Amino acid sequence: MNMTLFAQIVGLLPREDFDKLVGQHNSNKHSKGLDSWHQLIAMVFCQFTKCEGLRDICNGLMSAQGNLNHLGISHLVKRSTLSYQNTHRSWELFRDFYLKCKERLFEQGNRKDRRKLSRIKAKIFMLDASLIGVCLKVFDWAHYRQCKGAMKLHMLLDYDNCRPQYMYFTDGRKHEAPAARQFSMPKGSVVVADRGFLDFKLLQHWHEQGLNFVVRCRDDVSLETIASCSKTKMPIMKDAKINLSPNSRKVYQRPLRLVEIWDEVNQKIIRLLTNQKTWTAQTISELYKQRWSIEIFFRDIKTHLKVKTFIGTSPNAVLIQLWTAMLAMLILKYLKIKAKYNWSLANLISFIRIAILSKIDLFKWLNQPFIPEGFTCPDASQQLSFNFIREIPQESG
Repeated sequence: MNMTLFAQIVGLLPREDFDKLVGQHNSNKHSKGLDSWHQLIAMVFCQFTKCEGLRDICNGLMSAQGNLNHLGISHLVKRSTLSYQNTHRSWELFRDFYLKCKERLFEQGNRKDRRKLSRIKAKIFMLDASLIGVCLKVFDWAHYRQCKGAMKLHMLLDYDNCRPQYMYFTDGRKHEAPAARQFSMPKGSVVVADRGFLDFKLLQHWHEQGLNFVVRCRDDVSLETIASCSKTKMPIMKDAKINLSPNSRKVYQRPLRLVEIWDEVNQKIIRLLTNQKTWTAQTISELYKQRWSIEIFFRDIKTHLKVKTFIGTSPNAVLIQLWTAMLAMLILKYLKIKAKYNWSLANLISFIRIAILSKIDLFKWLNQPFIPEGFTCPDASQQLSFNFIREIPQESG
């Protein structure tokens, strides 16, 4: 194998689709010696190696100087040029390329096991937002509190393949509910959200769009029980048809369904509101339980990719870094699915980071990353160097 691991990973990206998007966005105009593909490779390299800054990115690519043609780039990337393009080249190119790669790499869908949600045939989306703290003196546009800066990442996650369908980026003060109106979903879809999205204007918007929703209700919301929907047993404590308070009914006039669940771990009651009348209370409870998948996704990108610190300070540079992080996560999940070895995501990204410029066959290495049982080194003096750990401890999640 004469290609580095990173070059083979880059080879999975559909270059022809990227070139078409570059033409649509006219992104190579005033390229200053760094076209869009060079910038994409540099930013994807940043994500896989978790570089600390522009210097690390450029020096890392310089160490692969003899293999740059395998990456589709013709010259080394300069720090000043990369910084300029991250500030001025539109982030929308990288968003559109992520969406195109999501279609290409996962055409078959990779559906999750839906045995517990077998009654639901429609698409299921998990909605949430996560704060990323930053220094207000450096990111002076990322207002959150008087002496603290933060950015908020709003995300709509496709439950079937656990990948972002849409992503919206604001400063830390932006409330979740108005941002949620930016997302569009197919008619008949199911959206599951936490209590930060309990806004009756938003629920009215979803109802008009023909969506089913399951949203956690805050304890301070006043509800009037009309009738009981079904008999209940633990952990379901209540299943009833309810009316909202008079003020709330001015915004959302229709009755809703309330399902109360006993949370054994935290020893408290969880109240869920939904406009779905036919599903069982157990199905609604399980839907909300599956919302945890988006929390796991936020944990994974913050732990394994570079999304908590940024190599640029402008909003455009931050968005480019976030969308290339989504692209890197997309590739990682694709490799994890294709590999015969049972990788955990943490171990996969760690081992790729170590061997990123090694010249080994990508899929052979994915399928058999360690020396097989019974292997003996021909040179007995080097035998100790082959006493590797044969099993990686698997992480939960």
